[in-house]
Amino acid sequence: METDKLIFTNPATGRQFGEVQIATPAEVKQAVEEMRLSFPAWSSKPVKERIRILRKLQTLLIDKRDEITSVLNQDCGKSRQDGLIELFVAVDILAQHCARAPKWLKKKRVSSGLYLFKKCFVEYRPHGVVAVIAPWNYPLTLALPPVLIALLAGNTVVLKPSEVTPATGVLIEQLIQQVPELAPFVRVVHGDGKVGAALTQSKPDFMFVTGSTPTGKKIMQAAAENLTPLSLELGGKDAMIVLDDADIDAAARWGTWGAFFNAGQTCMAVERVYVVESKYEEFVNRSVGYAKELKTGFSTEFDSPYFTGPVSARQAEIVNRHLEDALSKGARVLTGGKEQGTFYSPMVLVDVDHSMILMQEETFGPIMPIMKVKDEAQAIQLANDSKFGLGASIWSKNNIHAKRVANQVQAAAVIINDSIAHFGIPMLPFGGMKESGYGRIHGREGFMQFTQSFSYALGAVPFKWDIATILRESGHYNMGTAIMGVVYGTSLKQKWQTLSQLFRKSKATPKDTDVNTSPLKKPTEHEGH
Repeated sequence: METDKLIFTNPATGRQFGEVQIATPAEVKQAVEEMRLSFPAWSSKPVKERIRILRKLQTLLIDKRDEITSVLNQDCGKSRQDGLIELFVAVDILAQHCARAPKWLKKKRVSSGLYLFKKCFVEYRPHGVVAVIAPWNYPLTLALPPVLIALLAGNTVVLKPSEVTPATGVLIEQLIQQVPELAPFVRVVHGDGKVGAALTQSKPDFMFVTGSTPTGKKIMQAAAENLTPLSLELGGKDAMIVLDDADIDAAARWGTWGAFFNAGQTCMAVERVYVVESKYEEFVNRSVGYAKELKTGFSTEFDSPYFTGPVSARQAEIVNRHLEDALSKGARVLTGGKEQGTFYSPMVLVDVDHSMILMQEETFGPIMPIMKVKDEAQAIQLANDSKFGLGASIWSKNNIHAKRVANQVQAAAVIINDSIAHFGIPMLPFGGMKESGYGRIHGREGFMQFTQSFSYALGAVPFKWDIATILRESGHYNMGTAIMGVVYGTSLKQKWQTLSQLFRKSKATPKDTDVNTSPLKKPTEHEGH
């Protein structure tokens, strides 16, 4: 029987620790309508006033850090420190965006072109109601920052957290409600995909979606019914390339960290590794050694001895399917494997190729497949042999060499001599290409997508001697030619040729031009239409 509540369940222990009511379609629609009504009050506040209010939430987030990490620990099965990393990134993003928002939102004057007596400006205004649909793998970091950035830009927000981690969604709602000046401008609707569909159909003014590629495609199709603009941060299959001049020990250490952090449930995790053959054996051996050092388990202590927690129940099915397919096609597991429940110790696989699902589809689990390649050209070719284009990791002691390789990789973000850390840099735009989505979060590029540009051309009535005004009136063909040539001509010869036309002593006649000024001939019944 279908329940009308989401149950909070710790994926590490199976213990239930709470519940929340699922929003009905009517409640979702009402939430959007309430935010539309409250939009004028919030958007009319000066940006510095919005910053003042949001910093109250920033203070609260830091004060409530232990409570927040405890909820993330129970809701996701991740360590308290990993929960703290989520909170740290969210606070950092909020602080740095608040520091820069006034400059980004400032009205800008732009060229008026040939309208010499007009002044032209661009202003940036919020969309209105922004819908944020968030995932479960980082339920705080991937939900709260887009909400806060949208608010900072002047929008009101309706957040739909993941049904897989509902306790974190409730926590976010409670935190916002504890800031009275902010609470009227955010609504949280809890539920599964049906609630997300209802939110899309409620005609928000902009949508920010983080999730899998199949989910993103469905939302995009639904949003198209109302031409709702949206940003999609979707799946990845990030490649790591280890070149012959790489620091192999560092590549193995931080490559395994990037593959297994959060049990591999990271959109920009290291999901496939290509190593030039001269360094392959050394890299594999060191990677196996580092993977064996990473303990799997669950603890509620602040300082957990465990690096990876459980995989979510729905993701475990995908991990198992990818692993079985690879093994059936000749892959070998050098270390790691399935443990109790949905726990997996970090797995390093070799003898992999692109016929295997785990080299093509997003695994989103603690598997690190390593493939030997002849040279960097083959590594680049295989890295680009993917429908995804989120990120990549390049390893070389020579940054010029690494950048040259990075320029050839089809990914929206590349990190050199590290892995996954680029997401946590607040001013570095993050997003995808190909089937990893489009749009950005973080930095000016991410902030400005929560705004619309409005253009203004100011001035008195058209001035007689304004160049553009002259060209509105007939009889100025030669004048227009001269102006165009003098202003935009690409050589002195071209400038002079067009200017000389203005000074011709005899007036041009229809006979002198290439333009046929005779009436159009009516087509006969045998001519095409």
